[in-house]
Amino acid sequence: MEDDAPVIYGLEFQARALTAQAAETDAIRFLVGTQSLKFDNQIHIIDFDDENNIINKNVLLHQAGEIWHIGASPADKAVLTTCYNKTSDSRVVSCAAVWRMPSDWETGSHESPDDSAHNPQTLELLCHLDDGAHINTACVLWEPMGDGKRVISLADNHALLWDLQESSTQATVSNTATLEGKGQLKFTSGKWSPHHNCSQLATANDTAIRGWDLRTMSQIYCIENAHGQLVRDLDFNPNRQYYLASCGDDCKVKFWDVRNVQEPVKTLEEHSHWVWSVRYNHSHDQLVLTASSDSRLILSNMVSISSEPFGHLVDDEELSEGEENHHEDKGKEPLKDSVVSTYEEHEDSVYAAEWSSADPWLFASLSYDGRLVINRVPRALKYRILL
Repeated sequence: MEDDAPVIYGLEFQARALTAQAAETDAIRFLVGTQSLKFDNQIHIIDFDDENNIINKNVLLHQAGEIWHIGASPADKAVLTTCYNKTSDSRVVSCAAVWRMPSDWETGSHESPDDSAHNPQTLELLCHLDDGAHINTACVLWEPMGDGKRVISLADNHALLWDLQESSTQATVSNTATLEGKGQLKFTSGKWSPHHNCSQLATANDTAIRGWDLRTMSQIYCIENAHGQLVRDLDFNPNRQYYLASCGDDCKVKFWDVRNVQEPVKTLEEHSHWVWSVRYNHSHDQLVLTASSDSRLILSNMVSISSEPFGHLVDDEELSEGEENHHEDKGKEPLKDSVVSTYEEHEDSVYAAEWSSADPWLFASLSYDGRLVINRVPRALKYRILL
């Protein structure tokens, strides 16, 4: 099997929630949450064995309801959050909770998947993220560099900062920010910045993107019409503190410098339908993944706005006389941005894409029909970045 070939895993239920397991840096592991109205929903723990190019899975029951969003603790491999729908007084509400995987979940043996499928274990509920006032939680964000003790939930028009106490079995709201304005305002998504000591948050509502200072819970910037239609997702460049990527229903992906929000720094128009997900590579920030309802996943090489716009930084001592002149000519021009690959293994809307926490060259994408695809950055590009 060639090194760059995709590996495909099919869930029996529809799914839209995917995350890499952030606290696991040895194994390549992703978590997927299902959306089934008729059956108990599940969390699939997907382990990718890259030496043999095979996927091992374990299934845990999530009996609370259909999973719309999933997040993994940055500090504890066993802890995760889900946002899920449940019916209450004949209306649907979106709740959020913190869960722990059973300590022996790995005993669902890999060899005989049939047995573990018949008696899957159940997630242990640690606490609800519910302050009684806000009923519709869109997503839960873990503090990126944190000890797993702080999360933010975006519920209706409120951003709630929670402190998780006593091994996460209790959650208290330590601060809130409120979206002010006319009409039924509500957050659709958000991203906690890894920069500035994790004191900033970016949120999307309708066509606008806002930045918040978590110490004062006040707004620090607003990009009014960031997209022509709904903003679906945001991501911060891990290496450039003011750079933020966004995507939305206008089929565009935009890159912003939040110090000057009048115009995006760059716009990508490669998708032909809504763009659901945008993700920077954690180690090589020129690599950007986007996932869309056009059933495609696109890997772009956004070198010009990356932390190394002139390519790999080479010491003069590494170069011999002849190479030195050649390098100087090349060094003046920033490298060109380009689409590296378009992945067409999905047949339905691709709702999520995530880079592995353990291997910077590997990523997963999930489409609504329950198809999870694991791909690698093409080898030629990997070596061009590394060498």
